[in-house]
This record gives sequence, structure tokens and C-alpha cells, in this order.
Amino acid sequence: MIYTVTLNPALDYVVGVSNLKMGETNRTDYSYTTFGGKGLNVSAVLRRLDTPNTALGFYGGFVGREIIRMAEAEGCVCDFIELPDQTSRINIKIKNGIETEINEAGPTVSGSRLNMLYEKLSALNDGDILVLSGSIPKNITPTIYMDIMTRLPKGVKTVVDTTGAPLKNALKCHPFLVKPNAAELGDIYGAKIAVKTDAVFYGKKLLDAGAENVLVSMGEKGAVLITCDDIYEANAPEGKIINTVGAGDSMVAGFLAAWAQTGSPAAALHLAVAAGSATAFSPELATKDEIMRVSDELMQM
Repeated sequence: MIYTVTLNPALDYVVGVSNLKMGETNRTDYSYTTFGGKGLNVSAVLRRLDTPNTALGFYGGFVGREIIRMAEAEGCVCDFIELPDQTSRINIKIKNGIETEINEAGPTVSGSRLNMLYEKLSALNDGDILVLSGSIPKNITPTIYMDIMTRLPKGVKTVVDTTGAPLKNALKCHPFLVKPNAAELGDIYGAKIAVKTDAVFYGKKLLDAGAENVLVSMGEKGAVLITCDDIYEANAPEGKIINTVGAGDSMVAGFLAAWAQTGSPAAALHLAVAAGSATAFSPELATKDEIMRVSDELMQM
């Protein structure tokens, strides 16, 4: 079974403004709300790819209840812990040719509620996969993903999709997969990742630091997967970028859906690129049909 953890989910309020003018009253061309948070995005795309999973995390207040309601309406199986007297965050996504995000910090998570999450995770079994991704509530230490990993039962594989100190700490526990994009990988080592050979060079450093597999997304340049045994490369399909929110999460979901079915690194990379690209070409998270259509296009390249 695959599990995802979203420590800091959000209700995303998306607005399109064709000619945004700061300091003036602007009218929206369109607007909608959706649940957000990297782990929940992974869960949603996994479900669309017919891959069973359970989403874990924290929620608070009327905003949190709406997040869970929307995720369950999507078909996600949610087992979240409520935070008393706290309210989950609302993030604003402004689309004006480019994307501008205004993200709240999120609620406070008490030690007792964190222990409740540890208890849920202690029930995972050998062979299960746990996805740890996204931002961390303001009062939680950046060692949280490492702390979770050290408490997991033996044999549980972990996927870590985060940046900075939380990623560096998590590497000490040898995650099954880490998924930085080119900019995030470059930030770790103070380098510019311009071509795939750069991604391979610095991706191998993440292997040396503890990761078992490294998936580096490079936008229109495709992606590379660095394993202990081999290197796999994939080109990106042609298409108009409409939305980058959730594209990386879709990559993780595509990778895990294919891995769960085939155990093949090449197949996992292929579906990862198809899923990530399909979401980038769509206003929201990609549907299964959209992902399969991009997958077929990649097969013909």
C-alpha cells in the first residue's frame, strides 16, 4: 500500500487575471477552489491512475474540513488528524500569464497530535511506501521527515519530495526516492543545472548522501533517473504549459503507479514524465486519459 503525508494541506484559491495591476481594483476572468498540498496531490493522481493509497496528515477548522471533503469527493481515502482550535491555510494562486503564489504559513501542530501521526505510521507494513512531501508547519522542526523515517517499521520504503534542510536531514535515513527539480538540486550544491549531464553529476551526489534513487525533473528538457545501477533519461513532450502547480507531485504519482505495477525504473520514469507533463498541460491535476495520451506521444518520440 502507498501512503502519503501532507503535514500542511491547503485550500487553493485560484484566480485568473488577464491584466493584473498592482494597487488597483482588478476583475477576475475566472476563479475556483481546490484542495492543495503536495501529498494530497500525489494521492489524487495515484487514484486517477487506479493505484490504491491512503492520505495522512493534519487539518483544522472549517477550511480543513473543506479540504478533506473535496479530497474525498475526488475519491481519495483520507485518514487525517484534526487540530483543535486551529485552521488550515488558504493559498492564493494568481494566473496572469505567469503564476504568482501567496501561501499562508499554516496552523500549529501540538506534540500530542504529532504523536498521533507517529502512532498511525507505526502500523505500516514491510513493503509499504510512504510519500513525505511539501511544506512543514511553522512550529515543527526541519528534522520532521527524518524523525518520521527513523520511527517507521522495517521494510517501509520512503519517497521524499522537499527541499533544503528537511531534504538534507532525510537523506541520512536512505530514502527509496528523492525528487528534486533542476533548480532545487542546483540550490543544494550551489550550482546551475543546465543540461542532463549536470543533473546526473549532482544527482549522484544525492546517492552518495544516502538516496537510493534520484528523479530530477527538468521541465521542457525532460527528466533523468539516477539509480545505484544505471542512469535513465527521458525527453519532455511538446505542449503548451498552462499550469505548473502539481506537476512535480504528478511525477511522483506516475513514478509510483508504474513502479507498483512493474518494478521497472524505465517504466516508472516514463509514466512520471507523462503524468507531470499532462498536469502542466492542463488547468488542474491531469486525468488518467490525459496522462495516457501524453504517454502514447512519448512512446512515439
